[in-house]
Amino acid sequence: MLKIFNTYTREKEEFKPIHPDQVNMYVCGPTVYNYIHIGNGRSIVAFDTIRRYLEYLGYQVKFVSNFTDVDNKMIKEAARENITVPEVADKFIKAFYEDVAKLNVQKATINPRATDNIPEIIDFIKVLIDKGYAYESDGDVFYRARRFDNYGKLSGMDIDQLVEGASEHIGEAEFDKKQDPIDFALWKKAKPGEIKWDSPWGEGRPGWHIECSVMSTKYLGNNFDIHGGGQDLEFPHHENEIAQSEAETGEKFVNYWMHNGFVTVENNEKMSKSLGNFVTVHDLVKTTDPQVIRFFLSSTHYRRPLEYSQANLQKASDNLERIKTAYSNLQFRLNDASAKSDDSIAPAVDKIVSDYKEAMNDDFNVQNALTSIFELVNLANNYSSKDTINSDDTQKILDTLADLAGILGVKFDQQGKLSDDIQQLVDQRDQARADKDFATSDKLRDKLKEMGVILEDTPQGTRWHIDG
Repeated sequence: MLKIFNTYTREKEEFKPIHPDQVNMYVCGPTVYNYIHIGNGRSIVAFDTIRRYLEYLGYQVKFVSNFTDVDNKMIKEAARENITVPEVADKFIKAFYEDVAKLNVQKATINPRATDNIPEIIDFIKVLIDKGYAYESDGDVFYRARRFDNYGKLSGMDIDQLVEGASEHIGEAEFDKKQDPIDFALWKKAKPGEIKWDSPWGEGRPGWHIECSVMSTKYLGNNFDIHGGGQDLEFPHHENEIAQSEAETGEKFVNYWMHNGFVTVENNEKMSKSLGNFVTVHDLVKTTDPQVIRFFLSSTHYRRPLEYSQANLQKASDNLERIKTAYSNLQFRLNDASAKSDDSIAPAVDKIVSDYKEAMNDDFNVQNALTSIFELVNLANNYSSKDTINSDDTQKILDTLADLAGILGVKFDQQGKLSDDIQQLVDQRDQARADKDFATSDKLRDKLKEMGVILEDTPQGTRWHIDG
C-alpha cells in the first residue's frame, strides 16, 4: 500500500487515485529565462523518480509540467540580449530538453507554455471576477485572497502575518491599487515596450500564479491526483493556485500535494539564482558524468534537503559504479552460464523486491530502497564469482537490478556483439596472454583502446566495453 506525505494535511495518507489505473500529475516547471540549476534539477529528478515508481506499480501516468515563458525575468533577459521574449523562451526550452535528457528524465506527457494559453487564462479570470473573487484596478486584476476560506492552510501561514509581510514588500503604487495588501495579481497592465496581449482590462500579461491553475485544470481536469514542486512554491504560488482554482471550479483542486526539499551549498544555504550561488546542469554535465548527477539527485529522500558538494558527487559516483560493475560482471557471465538452477536465488531476489517496494511505498523512501538495491548488488557479485551459474537465475538478477535501479534513473550498458575484426583482435590477445607473450598482449590491448574498446581481465575471462 503506497502512502504519500500530503503537504496540505501534513500527514502520510494512503494513495487512492481518482481513476483506479491512472494517475494525473502536475509538476511546476521552470521559468525559462536561464539554464536550469541543480536546485531545479533536483525537483525534476525527484518527480521523475516518483513517476517511474508509479509506472512500475502499474499505473498509467499523465504527467504535465509547464513552462513559464513570460514574466519580469523573461522581459529583463530579452532586453539584456536584445531579442524578443519568445526567442528567450525558445532558447532555454531547447536547452532544458537537452539537459534533462542527459539526466535520463522521461519526457512529460505535455509541456504546456503559458503564452499558448492566453485565451484560457483570460476566460478563467473573467469567471473569478463574475464570482466576486477578483477585481480590476487601473488595468491590473487582483484576487481577493481574504475572500477564500482556508487561505494559508497549505503553507501554514497566518493571514494576519501575511498582511504584515505583504505591507512591507509591495511598493506604494501597487499598494494603492489593491483593496487588501495580501491580494495578488491575476493580470498585469503592460508597461511601455513590454510583451502584451489584449484583454477586457486593457493590454497586459498574465500573473505567474494564474498560469498553473489554468494549464493544470485544462489538461488534467478540475480535480486531479498529485501536484508537485519545490518547497519554495508552497507559498505564495501553490497557495494561490488553490485559491484561484477552487474559487473558479467550485471543486477540490488537488488530492495530494508533494514538495521536494532544497539543494543546499556551503553553510546550509539554499541554492538559487537570486542568491547567485547556483550551478547549472548545463555546465555541470560538461565536467561530470550525467548519470552521476542523476544518481546524486535521486538517491536522497525527496523531502529532505540535499547538500551539493564535490565530496557528495564523488560518493554518488562510487555507489553508482558499485551497482553498474555488479551488473556488468554478472551480465558477462551469461556467456558461460550452464549450471542447473539454484533454488535459493529466486526467493532471495523476491525478498529484496518486497523490501524495496515496502521502502518506496513509504512516501518514496529511496534511501531505504537503496539498501535493497545494494543487497541485490551483493547477491549479484556473489553469484557471478561462482565457477558455474545458471542462465535463468542470472537473468532474473539482471532484470530485477535493471528494474529497481532504473526507477532511480540508472542506465546499464548492454553487452552487445563485437564486429568480427575486433573480436579477432580480442581472441588474439587472449591467446597471447595464455602464451605469456605479454608484450604482444599489451600491444593488442592498446590497439583496441585506440579503437574505443576497453578490456578488463577477470577470473572468468576477458570483459570489454565501448569507451564512453
